[in-house]
Amino acid sequence: MSDFEVQLRAASLRVTRPRLAVLAALRDHPHAGTDAVIALVRADHPTVSHQAVYDVLRVLTDAGLVRRIQPAGATARYESRVADNHHHVVCRSCGAIADVDCAVGHAPCLTASNDHGFVVDEAEVVYWGTCPDCATERTPQRSASSEGST
Repeated sequence: MSDFEVQLRAASLRVTRPRLAVLAALRDHPHAGTDAVIALVRADHPTVSHQAVYDVLRVLTDAGLVRRIQPAGATARYESRVADNHHHVVCRSCGAIADVDCAVGHAPCLTASNDHGFVVDEAEVVYWGTCPDCATERTPQRSASSEGST
């Protein structure tokens, strides 16, 4: 039995090809949007409908096997890394997303300065900036001809 099958059964979900395909797509392509997940699933299983993928994403999210993230101004993305309290860094230019582990200790961000009586079980922190690829594109390259002219 595969890890995905074990996860699905542990969540009391039936093991189906679309569910296995979505979990595999998210394992191989973390932070994928819905359209990307549909394309990845349909590349291997062309008979799986768009609606089936939407339904699977909802069921897996509700079961806690998939996490839906939606940084401000961006489309929803999905990831299968759900067993920890991690955060994300988002490129303001291209929208690339990467995981960021908590900075210090055991889930330190779960200790709010004032929790107002809430029992905090999750914290969402999103770091914004420019990814290395976009930063390189923005840095003007000096040409050899411009270096010698004054």
